[in-house]
Amino acid sequence: MAGFTVGVTAARRADELGALLQRRGAAVLHAPALRIVPLADDSELLAATKDLIDQAPDVVVATTAIGFRGWVEAAEGWGLGEPLLDRLRHVELLARGPKVKGAIRAAGLTEEWSPSSESMAEVLDRLLEEGVDGRRIAVQLHGEPLPGFVESLRAAGGEVVGVPVYRWMPPEDLAPLDRLLDAAVSRGLDAITFTSAPAAVSLLNRAEERGLLPELLAALHHDVLPACVGPVTALPLQAHGIDTVQPERFRLGPLVQLLCQELPNRARSLPIAGHRVEIRGHAVLVDGDLKPVPPAGMSLLRALSRRPGWVVARSELLRALPGAGRDEHAVETAMARLRTALGAPKLIQTVVKRGYRLALDPAADAKYADV
Repeated sequence: MAGFTVGVTAARRADELGALLQRRGAAVLHAPALRIVPLADDSELLAATKDLIDQAPDVVVATTAIGFRGWVEAAEGWGLGEPLLDRLRHVELLARGPKVKGAIRAAGLTEEWSPSSESMAEVLDRLLEEGVDGRRIAVQLHGEPLPGFVESLRAAGGEVVGVPVYRWMPPEDLAPLDRLLDAAVSRGLDAITFTSAPAAVSLLNRAEERGLLPELLAALHHDVLPACVGPVTALPLQAHGIDTVQPERFRLGPLVQLLCQELPNRARSLPIAGHRVEIRGHAVLVDGDLKPVPPAGMSLLRALSRRPGWVVARSELLRALPGAGRDEHAVETAMARLRTALGAPKLIQTVVKRGYRLALDPAADAKYADV
C-alpha cells in the first residue's frame, strides 16, 4: 500500500491497526474519534448489578471483553464481585465473540454459546428461536444503542435489563479529528477505517458541527474509501447512503488485507509518454517505481488525470491548489516541483498560453477522449 494514506478512527487497538497498515507501506493518519468512559462509579451500573443479584436473569449476553471485565471489576470495587459471579455461574451466558469468551473464562465462568459470526443478529436469532416470552435477559451494553436488538426481545415477550458498563464520548482533544476530517474533505486520504459504529457517528457529528458534512459525504461517496470492520460498524454510514467495504471476518487483520486489495484496484493507471503511471494518494508509481509527490503536486496531477490528454487551463489548476490564492505563478511553481518529483518531465506537457496536459500515449487517446 505504498503511496496510500489511511485514516484510523479507532480509540482502542489503534496502535495495532496502524502498525499493520504501516507494515504494508501505507501512511497512517490517526485521530481517535471517541474515548471510552468507564462507569465504575456510575449509579446506573450499580443499580443494574444489584437488581440482577437480587433477581436472577435467565440469560446474560456479554457483548465486549472490555465491557465484561469492567463490569466484574466495578462489582468487586463495590464488594459485589462474588455475588455477581455466583449469579452468572447459574445463568445461560452468551458471548458475542472470542474476545468476550476469553474475558468470561478469565473470570472463572464458562459461556454456553457464542456465534461464529460475532454478530449480534445471530445472538438475537438464537434467543428468538429459543423463545424469550417471560424470560429475563440481561444485555451488557457496549457504549451505544443496539438497534432493534432490545426492541425485538421485548416485542417477543422478554424482559430486558440493560447493563451500561461504559459509554462512548467525543475525544477531549478534537484537533486530531479535525485534521483527519480536513484531510478527507481535501482528498488527502485514500481510505478511512472504522472499528466501531460510535466512531463513525462521532466523525459524522463533528463534520456537521463544522458545516462540512456535505463535503465529507461527497468524499466518502467518490474518492475516500470507507472501510468498516463489520456490518454493525457500517450502519451510521449506510444511513447517509454511504457504501462501505467490510472483510468477511470481522478482525483487524482481514480489514487491512481488504484495503491491500481495494486501494490498488481503485488507483488510476495511465499510459503516459511511454511510461505506465499509477496515481496513488500521496505518491505516484512510474513504471513500478514509487515517487513521493508534495500535496500541491498531487492536487495538480489529480486535476490533469480527470481528463487525461486534454489541456487544463492554469486558472482551473489554480483552483485545484489548496490555498493558492489568485496568482497563477503558484501553478508554475507547483508544476515544476511535480515534474521534479516524478523524475520524468515529459509526462506533463506545457501548452503555451493555454495550460498543461498529460502526455497520453497516442494509442490511448481514443480510449480517454470522452473522459
